[in-house]
Formats: sequence, structure tokens, C-alpha cells
Amino acid sequence: MKLHCLAVAACLCVSALRGQAQSLTARPDTAQPTTVHYHFSQLKLNPDVSYHAPRLRMSVAAGMVAYGFAALTAHPLKELNRSTKAEIQEHADYTTTIDNHLQWAPALAVYTLNAVGIKGAHNFRDRSIIYGISCAIMAGSTRFLKKATREQRPDGSNYLSFPSGHTATAFAAAEFMRMEYKDVSPWYGFAGYAAAATTGALRMYNNRHWFSDVVAGAGIGILSTQAAYVLYPHVNRLLHPHATRNRMLMLPYYDPTWRSTGLSLVVARN
Repeated sequence: MKLHCLAVAACLCVSALRGQAQSLTARPDTAQPTTVHYHFSQLKLNPDVSYHAPRLRMSVAAGMVAYGFAALTAHPLKELNRSTKAEIQEHADYTTTIDNHLQWAPALAVYTLNAVGIKGAHNFRDRSIIYGISCAIMAGSTRFLKKATREQRPDGSNYLSFPSGHTATAFAAAEFMRMEYKDVSPWYGFAGYAAAATTGALRMYNNRHWFSDVVAGAGIGILSTQAAYVLYPHVNRLLHPHATRNRMLMLPYYDPTWRSTGLSLVVARN
């Protein structure tokens, strides 16, 4: 693939990778009592950590979706779509079906890594529910928007161009992989996003989507997975309303490092 396709893929990857998102605490595979301490004195924020990163990530993804919508009517952005298509197709000597399979690669990698012993944030049951919620949100959103906008594909085959479903699937899977393995190594997230960006580039190379379709699809995919992680605790409580019982105990404590005293709220989870 020529330099233009690679540049587009790099832009998508860099845009989507900005910031860090919060992850949920994993439910252990075997029910073991755990204790969590919450100290109410000497609370300090680490200056080296960006506590606005999740909001930044969501804002970037929302901006990508907004760009896609703007390109449906804004003449300069529509012209950018056409010029990008012309430049890519000038070097497109063949079509490929790799994008049909690559879109699922990050999600498949999550299960493969867990199978070989590299554990992610959640066990099989929990991550499957999370990914299922993500796919449901992503698929429902893209299907609705395709029917509502009726944007014609670059190849003229139909009016289901906006947004790119393949790209949305790929970026939802990439964000899923990043969330599961960001505490293990950031390189897993980079690999997932590289596969997702390549999927988007290939959709344009195959003349199936405009540039704005791909950008919007990437944003929808990221937002869908983030929404799944937010919704999962509520879904889990509905599925297992009596699965978790908490016992709380308030105890005094002394911190020799800070030479201070305070109260410690001990939460024991069964």
C-alpha cells in the first residue's frame, strides 16, 4: 500500500490513542475474600498521573464522530473525501479481503493471550459480557446511522456508506484489548490500534468508504467499548443480584511515614 494509505492509518491510530482510560476492577476467577482500605486523611493526588485522561479519550472519540457528521454536508470536508479517494485509487492496483478478517483480530487476541496464560483485567465470563455489550452498542449505532444518513459508497454500490462498520468493529475490539491489557503492557493496546487503523485504511483502499466514514466509525467503536465498561457493573448486578456482599468496618490507623493518624474504612468483599 502506498504512503498515503499508511499516513491515513497513522493519523487514525494517533488520534485514537491519545489519553488513558480507567478500567474496572476484575472479578477473580475464584471467589476469594478481598479487603480494600480507604484512608480519609493525607489524601494526595499523584502529579504525574493525568486524572482527565478518560474524559480526553471520550472527547477525542466524540470529535471523530462529529467530524464524520460534518463531512456529510460541509463542502470542504466532502471535497477532502473526494480528493483522498482519488489519490488512494490512483495507486490501488487490486482489492483485498483482509479487512474482513482483520477487524476481529484485536478481540481474538484478547482471548488467545488469556488462553496462553497472559491474563487480562477480567476473567472469561466478565470480558465476554463486556465485549458483547460493546458489540451490541456498536452494531446498533452503525446500522441506525447507515439507514438514517443514506450516504452513497465511493464505488456507488449502495447507500450504506456512513459510518464504516468494519472500522467501528475494529476500533471497538482495539479499545477492548487496550482496556484489558493496559496494566500489563501498553504495547498490547498499540498493536490493537495498529490493526484497527489498518482496517480503516483498507476500507478506503478497497473503495468501500470515504475518509470521514472511517474516522466516524473509529470514534463509534471507541465510544461503544467505553460505554460497555461503564454499563457492565450494572448489568452484572442484574444478572447476579446476590453475588457480592460487602462488610464494612471503621478502624483508626497511624501512618509512620507521614506521622499522622486517621480513620480507615475497611471493606471486605466476599
